[in-house]
Amino acid sequence: MTSIFARSALALSAIFILTACSTLGIGGDRKEKLAYIERPAELIYNGAIERLEKGRWDEAKLFFEEVERQHPFSEWARRALLMSAYASYRSADYEESVVTAQRYIGLHPGSESTPYAYYLIAINYYDQIYDVGRDQQTTVNAESSLQQVIRRYPESDYARDSRLKLELTEDHLAGKEMSIGRFYLKQNQPLAAIIRFKNVVREYDTTSQVEEAMHRMVEAYVTLGVIGEAKKVGSVLGYNYPASAWYKNSYDLLAEYGVNLDDEIAKPGKRGYFERLKERLF
Repeated sequence: MTSIFARSALALSAIFILTACSTLGIGGDRKEKLAYIERPAELIYNGAIERLEKGRWDEAKLFFEEVERQHPFSEWARRALLMSAYASYRSADYEESVVTAQRYIGLHPGSESTPYAYYLIAINYYDQIYDVGRDQQTTVNAESSLQQVIRRYPESDYARDSRLKLELTEDHLAGKEMSIGRFYLKQNQPLAAIIRFKNVVREYDTTSQVEEAMHRMVEAYVTLGVIGEAKKVGSVLGYNYPASAWYKNSYDLLAEYGVNLDDEIAKPGKRGYFERLKERLF
């Protein structure tokens, strides 16, 4: 869990912690449902926080839910709802955490804690990002949720942390496109491969995958026998990443067909030529 996330959760809970109360008359062990024994909201809430601090996430959720059940219109219930989403996140019940955080946003859209709820949704998806060989719907959800935090609260600490996480999320998505594109190349389907590699350059141009994507496009065009297009892509690669090992690979490949990419890069005299060429190619 990130430091900003930990600080936010502690801040939400600390505001409402009174004297710790271990005897609530509600029951200490986790059950499907707590027996209904009416108690002041703050006592039930403190019981939830006590369990949260001990890492007893499922028990904490039950107590937070009990606050809502007994005191549904109180300030304690509002806070308990968001803390319940946090407890679900810590117990890796990501789906429940997202649903609860979304419910909080729906009920309290103008709350000062709403930015945290949006961030919590994003973190739930972010923590489920798998390797590039698996279905990436969760990664897509993470990207969308992180972007929403950035868009809604651009000056917040949540947005700053989301921007960092968005870079990794986009790198995963670009990696998935690269994986599919390489598969198509191996299956001798260069046109399908080119579409995937173009997506990487166009949609994820700040990721670490771009240089390889351009080189793989050179390979695909050479496979098709379209040396002119391969030369253009290779020159854009060399212009933008002259020290890249992928550029060297493209240089060596096209040299077999009588193309000197260094000469191609040196030819254009008009300012902005390669920027315009990149826009046209991708």
